[in-house]
Amino acid sequence: MVEDVSRVDEVWVGLGEVDVLGWEEAGGVLRVVVCLRGRPVCGGCGGGVRVKERREVELVDLPVFGMPVRLVWRKRRWECPSSECEVSSFTEQAAWIAPVRGRLTSRAGRWATVQVGRRGRTVAEVAEELGCAWHTVDKAVNRWGEALLEADKARVGAVDALGLDETLFQRRGRWHTRMWITSAVDVRKGQLIDIFPGKDAKVAAQWLLSRPAEWREGIRWAVLDLSRAYQAAYNRALPRATQVADPFHVVGVANRKLTQTRRRVQQETHGRRGRKQDHLYQVRNILTRAREKLDDNGKRRLRSLLDAGDPRGEVRQAWHAKETVRQIYQTPDPQDADDFTRLLAQDLQHETCPPELNQLGKTLHTWRPQIVAWHQARVTNAPTEAVNNLIKRVKRAAFGFRNFRNYRTRALLYAGKPNWNLLPTLTPP
Repeated sequence: MVEDVSRVDEVWVGLGEVDVLGWEEAGGVLRVVVCLRGRPVCGGCGGGVRVKERREVELVDLPVFGMPVRLVWRKRRWECPSSECEVSSFTEQAAWIAPVRGRLTSRAGRWATVQVGRRGRTVAEVAEELGCAWHTVDKAVNRWGEALLEADKARVGAVDALGLDETLFQRRGRWHTRMWITSAVDVRKGQLIDIFPGKDAKVAAQWLLSRPAEWREGIRWAVLDLSRAYQAAYNRALPRATQVADPFHVVGVANRKLTQTRRRVQQETHGRRGRKQDHLYQVRNILTRAREKLDDNGKRRLRSLLDAGDPRGEVRQAWHAKETVRQIYQTPDPQDADDFTRLLAQDLQHETCPPELNQLGKTLHTWRPQIVAWHQARVTNAPTEAVNNLIKRVKRAAFGFRNFRNYRTRALLYAGKPNWNLLPTLTPP
């Protein structure tokens, strides 16, 4: 219960040291007029000041009762009467009401940043709820969001395992040229560290080299998805880190070679692409399943379809090769896995194997150190893929981005795990 009835308006407005001069509802918008309480002193001489002029600044505030609110702040410009003072005049400021040149009140700016950055809502939704323009909310989210990311010095700590992966940013120009970005992720924590334009070795190495040397020295494992570009970037910027090939992508290569073998045999056997009545077309989904996930009926169907549609046994051989590649990750000892991978790569490159399996053998031989490193690190690029999915969710909600600054800020707020407890303590520049 408020004892001082004269302060009921101020308590209701909830802005502290302000006087509420009045309010009115017009056109479905509630306008609340306030002014700062008290009189400041001169910042130069410390003496008294007098009002030089007054002007009204209209700010977007949080809605009440489902109604948009405009806070009308009657700002005063003060002047020092002393002719010897260096300070001629100054305008009163109160960061707890609104930052300098802000269009939203501080509490509305923080709320909008949480809604867009943490909750993943669209700027259009928040702008509609506040009853203001899209650009007004967009600028506020960027301003407060960047201030939060800058203030959160502890957001990115020591990183033991780093993952890099690319995702599509936009299609630009007449020919819809694809523009890519690279996301850097702490795969132990599943935290987005940063995103930067491009996916080639040069930009990735430049980003890594721009990080503090002590931070780079702490990275033990550099995870990648068999990308030559990221391998070159790691070689240049993280020479002491052990590179780890993502198991999902290694097995994915084996699955692709199996599919290529099936399609080639289909063309050579029938002279056309597969159709639903063709045996190799009917078996395509069964081939990519793991052996242990096939029931007895699935195993019988696999054998019968391959017997009918694979005259030289090449598809069957590719299927066994794929399953053998999976066994690399079922071998617990790193040295045994190294020997197993080396012998498998040699066997697959034998002249009796289909050409697709020869290529698979070369891939295993080339990436053998990175493949075997998984048995020591036990880290994958799965957290990086998960973070990329969060980034894509932000992009889908916004129906795409044209401005990389907006894209980066929203992605870091949503997937970068900033300390949101810092937001109420900040005043953006």
